[in-house]
This record gives sequence, C-alpha cells and structure tokens, in this order.
Amino acid sequence: MITYGLFLYIALTVIVVFISLGVDTKTAGNIQRTTPYLSKLTARNRLLAFYVFLLLASVSFCRIAVGNDYWVYRDNFNLIAQNRYVSYEPGFRYIVKILQWFLEYDEYLPIFAFFSIVTVFFMVKAIYDQSSSFAFSLFLFMTAGYYFGSLNNVRYYLALAMAMYSVKYVLKKDYARFILIIAVAALFHKSVLIVIPLYLLACINWSRAGHIIIFAFCATLLLFPDLYRRIIFLFYPFYEGSMFDTGQTSITNIARAAAIFIFALIYRKKIAEDRKLKFGFYCNLWALLLYVFCSFMPEISRIGFYLNVTNIFFIPALLGKIENEKERRIWTGLICAAFTGFFLLFLRSAYNTDIRILPYYNWIFQ
Repeated sequence: MITYGLFLYIALTVIVVFISLGVDTKTAGNIQRTTPYLSKLTARNRLLAFYVFLLLASVSFCRIAVGNDYWVYRDNFNLIAQNRYVSYEPGFRYIVKILQWFLEYDEYLPIFAFFSIVTVFFMVKAIYDQSSSFAFSLFLFMTAGYYFGSLNNVRYYLALAMAMYSVKYVLKKDYARFILIIAVAALFHKSVLIVIPLYLLACINWSRAGHIIIFAFCATLLLFPDLYRRIIFLFYPFYEGSMFDTGQTSITNIARAAAIFIFALIYRKKIAEDRKLKFGFYCNLWALLLYVFCSFMPEISRIGFYLNVTNIFFIPALLGKIENEKERRIWTGLICAAFTGFFLLFLRSAYNTDIRILPYYNWIFQ
C-alpha cells in the first residue's frame, strides 16, 4: 500500500534526480578554468542545483512529528531555554539558545527548519563540488537513505553533512581546513572526530606490508573486544549498557560494503592511479572492517556512515574510468538496480519505531 508519505519520498527522489540530469559540473569546471567570467553552463548548473536544494530542504523543514527523536528534541529545546542541563554538544546548545532568543517559548518549528536548511546545504554543496556525475551521486545519496535519515537524528546528520563537505579538502591536502571543518562539526556531534584519523589513513599509499598491519589490527579487535570497549567508554560512558549498546551490526551494510569492495577489486589497477579513487576505496574498506569486526562498538552504523557516504563520489568516479562503453553500462545498470532495491527495503523499514520517518506529516497541510 502506497501511502502519502511513501509516495512523497519516491516522487521527491525521482524529481530531484531528473532535475540533476541537467547538471554538468565536469564541463563547467573545464570552462571556468579558462575564463574568469561565469559561463552559461555554470549558471545553469548552479540554478538546477539550487532547485534540488530547495526541494530537499522544503520537505525537511516542513516536517512535523517525523523521526523517532523529534519530540525528544522539542523537549530538550525547552530545557535549553530554561538553562537546564542537556547532554548535547555546546555548538548545538548555543545555536538553539540564540534562536530561542528571537522566538517565543516552545517555538520549535523554526529551530528544526534552521538545522534542516543548513544540513541539506552542506549535503548538496558537497555533491556539487566533488562528484564527477552530480546526477548519479545524487541518485546514490537518495537511494542509500542518507537524505531521508537526516529527517531523524538532527545533530548527527548535520555532522555527517559537514564531513561530506570536508572530503574535498582532504583530497586537496588542505589538512588545516579539513580539521577545522571537522572541529566545528564536532560542536554538534562529537562522533565526527573519528573521521580525522580514518580519512587521513585513507590517503596513505598502503603497501603489502601495510595491508598485513591492517588485518593484524582486525585480529586484535576479535581477540580483545573488552579492551576496546573500555577505551571507548572512557570517552562515551553514557553509551555503556544503553539502548545503542546491542552488540549487533547490519547485514545489509556489510553486504553493500562487500559488494562495492569486490567491484573495486576488479578495477584495482585504475584505483592505484588515482588519489581520489584510492581514498574512496579505503573509506569503503574501513567501513566494511568496522561492520564485520566492531559489532561490540555502540552506534557502529553511524561511524560506518561517515565512511561509506564517500561511495557516492567513489562509484561514479570509478565507473568513469571504465573505457569499454558496454561494460560501463552493464555495471551502471547493476549498481542502479542494487541501490534501488536497497531504497525499497529502506522505505519498508521507515515505519519502524527506531526510525519512524514514516508516516510523513508537515505543518503546512496537517
């Protein structure tokens, strides 16, 4: 049965991907490097990308009672207004406090709207700036559920969006700006700090000896999980024994990361020649290893998302390196089919109490 919310999510995905087909950032980038003026193609690209941003932001900031923690956030907004303790990072608390200074008590809709706009901006900007195929990356982004997940977990997805945006500075070796962006993101969700070592490790040219070290480290994860748990809970004591400390991992996430890993191995020679591809390959590998060996870690899926979100850049870039057109089309079709199937499974679970982004309600019509 297709409900209003389910139809809206599917229609939104189809519409924004269709609009994004008109965006050609690769050609526009080549033109822009040869002239100081804004070309017609660049202007069109920016306009279409703005339409994508507007549609995604609109669905996000018009929501009400969507997400399993929506009312928890609303209650905590009020606690912040009362100067009472809330276990949120200081950046989030201060921005909420500033916004509430302009609003009446319990005016939570504008606060959700503000964070929705900022989060979607960083997401769309990251894809526009970094992808070799804006439309394909946007398709992967939507069908993998990253956008729809942002309707829940406000602080985390803002941090994820900023991590996506920071990738371009890692690849440019502008490490100071990369660390600065992640430091700001940590003011909203401190788990994002994990990307500093993981993204930097993904930039290393790993030798065979390096790969042996990686898998030896994975062996220690199997042998000494209690030791690693004690280290984790030194920094996150509130996760121990919580609802997030389940010792479970997602089979779907493992299967997706493993499939991308196998696809990458087939074209490993092309990856070895490209810094951007190597970065994406190792980010996906780190995610796969975390899912397989670190089920003892609370919120392992969230840590994995910081890594496998880079697949939306990695997959189109690797496909673009395949010279044989027929071969490239076959892989493109298989990947599109796989992500569409994942999207349908994701939507099927969207009513679950631990996600609850369906049913969709908005404050304009309901």
